[in-house]
Amino acid sequence: MEWVYAALAGYLFGSLPFAYWFGVLQNKNLLAEGSGNVGGTNAWRVLGAVPGLMVMSLDVAKGLMAVALGEFLVREPGGGLLAGALAVLGHCYSVWLLGRGGKGIAPALGALFAINPWLLATASGAFGLAYLMTRNPYRSVVLAALTFPLTSSAIGGSLSYLWFGFGVAIPILLKHLAEWNRPTGQLPSKPK
Repeated sequence: MEWVYAALAGYLFGSLPFAYWFGVLQNKNLLAEGSGNVGGTNAWRVLGAVPGLMVMSLDVAKGLMAVALGEFLVREPGGGLLAGALAVLGHCYSVWLLGRGGKGIAPALGALFAINPWLLATASGAFGLAYLMTRNPYRSVVLAALTFPLTSSAIGGSLSYLWFGFGVAIPILLKHLAEWNRPTGQLPSKPK
């Protein structure tokens, strides 16, 4: 039963829509302004640098805290893997916003760092290499996410790390794949 609690805790923790709430405090609806995305970048764009940085920090912290909570509830590292992956899913598809959310990068950064900093270093390296090849951040995220399950498995050395890699990569891929042909600097189309 503790695995179910870890999964629910990770998802619900990741679902907390800090960007949306910061927007409400400024009488702005991030679902309708800027890119329509409820994440740190759109919060920066619509609300300003300070709220944007605060949102980004809180979103990274969601990933960190979900891993810690999952490990605490299950009493083993696998609980952190499960909760961390579900925090990314929750951020992308928040229950509080009826399935809308951010793109998953910030909570993924927090979860990767909490589980093993080498996971974060490898994902960052894959993104950097993809960016050198494509010069497009959206394509670079997609390419880095495609490599993540295998690199995660190689670093963690177990099947649970492979599943964690898929759990982090799939929501990020789903959120970024539509941006594959978007030119750098152009706002994404608003979600329907």
